[in-house]
Amino acid sequence: MKKNRILTGTTGNVWLDGQLLAQIKSIEAKISGNYEEADFVGDFATHHVYTGWTGEGTLVLHKIDSTALRLLADKFKTGVEPDLKIVTQLEDKNTKKSERVALSEIVFTEMMLAKFESKALIEEELPYKFSDYEVLEMIA
Repeated sequence: MKKNRILTGTTGNVWLDGQLLAQIKSIEAKISGNYEEADFVGDFATHHVYTGWTGEGTLVLHKIDSTALRLLADKFKTGVEPDLKIVTQLEDKNTKKSERVALSEIVFTEMMLAKFESKALIEEELPYKFSDYEVLEMIA
């Protein structure tokens, strides 16, 4: 293994509804499996039966404008959910290959109306859930 093949987040990009988020600091998107426990007479083990999955994550943005406020302020007041899609890309600069994932049916679950402190960079953390995903490209 060559050390120059280890990927860094610096080579990543995130698009929200087709718009590149230049102010992105980090993104996390994960899937958790849902399981029901199944016990059987004569078997001391607890078995687990897969029943589906849950997707969730967090976007962290450097605060440079009102992107999050513009996107979500009306949603929480009106209950009208925007139909949003997130696409992530992590590029290997040496091979020019990328890992890309599309997340859809995004629901942002929180929005900070105000948060700042003297002499501190301001970040916005936006937790979300998603109900579908597609792996668009993988790095071999």
